[in-house]
Amino acid sequence: MELILDILYIYVAIYSVYFIALAIRNLNDKPFKIEKRYAKYGDRVNLAVVIYARNNKITLENLIKELKMQDYPIDNFRVFVILDNCSDNSEQLFTNETFVNLINIKDVGTIGKDQAISILIERLSKDDTIDSYVFIDADRSIPANFLTNINAALLNHSALSGETLILTDNLGPVDKIKAAYQKYHMNFMRKARSLFGLAASADSGVFIIKKQLVDEIGSVDFKDINSELKYSMLLSKVKCPCTYNPNIQTYVDTANYEFRKPRLSARLDLFKNCFTELKTKNFVFAEHTLSLLNPNIWTLLIIYAVLLKHSYRYYFFVDFKIVLLSFILLVAGFGISLINSKLKFNEIVLLVLYPIYSLCHIIKNLPPIRLVRNKIEHKEELPENTEKLSIEAFVMNKTGRELPCKIEFISESGLAKIKFVYKNKKFITARHLRMIDALQEIRQKLYDYGFTLKICSCCKHFTSTPDGSTNMLKGTCNNDYPSPTIKEKRTTLIWNSCTDFEPAKVTNLLEDLEEGNEEQSR
Repeated sequence: MELILDILYIYVAIYSVYFIALAIRNLNDKPFKIEKRYAKYGDRVNLAVVIYARNNKITLENLIKELKMQDYPIDNFRVFVILDNCSDNSEQLFTNETFVNLINIKDVGTIGKDQAISILIERLSKDDTIDSYVFIDADRSIPANFLTNINAALLNHSALSGETLILTDNLGPVDKIKAAYQKYHMNFMRKARSLFGLAASADSGVFIIKKQLVDEIGSVDFKDINSELKYSMLLSKVKCPCTYNPNIQTYVDTANYEFRKPRLSARLDLFKNCFTELKTKNFVFAEHTLSLLNPNIWTLLIIYAVLLKHSYRYYFFVDFKIVLLSFILLVAGFGISLINSKLKFNEIVLLVLYPIYSLCHIIKNLPPIRLVRNKIEHKEELPENTEKLSIEAFVMNKTGRELPCKIEFISESGLAKIKFVYKNKKFITARHLRMIDALQEIRQKLYDYGFTLKICSCCKHFTSTPDGSTNMLKGTCNNDYPSPTIKEKRTTLIWNSCTDFEPAKVTNLLEDLEEGNEEQSR
């Protein structure tokens, strides 16, 4: 018990110091003000503005008008509008409209933002005239300097998220509390972290990323708030973290805005996965991983209450006064954080009420209470967000003999893993940010035991292609099988196979580095 209390104190003490450091750093946001002041004087990059719309005719029309009125040179940006199975006649807005490149998805149902944007990215992957993508939802409104501020921010960063300003006129009491908290979180926590050079979470509502980075990673991931967080961790891992920039502002009406927050279970799963991949040289990724454990206000208050009582009555490895000082630092940090958070007095009052809302939300979603509520409301308790695809395949040993096996591609809370089954034996990979990373683990494991998995991804004729998805499941077959008269490369998926399979060379990271050094020496 004593050891647990020691660990809890170290945890909250470090967070208290971190919190007050952010609060003090947030007092000086001159870098953003200077960047905005001189935004018009930098070199212009070519932007592809991608707008996703799902029955947003009125706001979409307004957004197009605002893009036409941008103070950014019209020759330096193009606008792509994706209409995802719209039933409000949104396509009529673009009759004889040359300013917009329209992608109208019809007669296949609503495919969703993630897949729709993935299709467009795949089309634009070979367009060398695009420097960066600007993703924005059709329900947003933007100021005239929106693209100019993006251009200035891209000078020092490869991926950016912006500030969302919510029009709170028609919000109910609970939503006003959540809006006040979100405004505080953006103007304090996200901005202060950015001033320290720390990573932010991607927001598909307004997200900017350099095309070169998308081509290297092979995707964006806008499936849901949990997948956006996972994608943010991937960006940090490749040393191109998403950065929050308050100069990039969008406005959204309350009727169109949805308050979203990653699930605690998703954060913990992501932490467990990323913790095993920490590298001391990549500080941003390490800090971003640890930030997944940021406590909420009730966690802090309960831990401090227990620690203060225990250290006052019993022996503790630090004195009661030091524990009290840590708590005072936390309270002082909160007071300082309000100075430059741009909150009005009534919004501060609403912010103080947020812990009460948070407690009610936690109680409401406790498993026993949720189960009773679902029974009363006649709702079925849904399982965790898990998808699974089973494939019958073969593995070859060193003599070329084929052995039947089963492979399961599993997406669990946004993380990817693969289960390999042969007779009564099975092997499950660790959870990865991308399916291709899980597949590489399987390939290496089988290779170490003298086996080769007979699927397209392990064939030397297969070439992976960026298809706009995180998992990169698509590719092309470069072999002339089944007919040499077919000249074009045929598309395929990583789990497909054919009779002309030839194993690809499997190398580990050290071998790749050695080969790279040999090529450079030549």
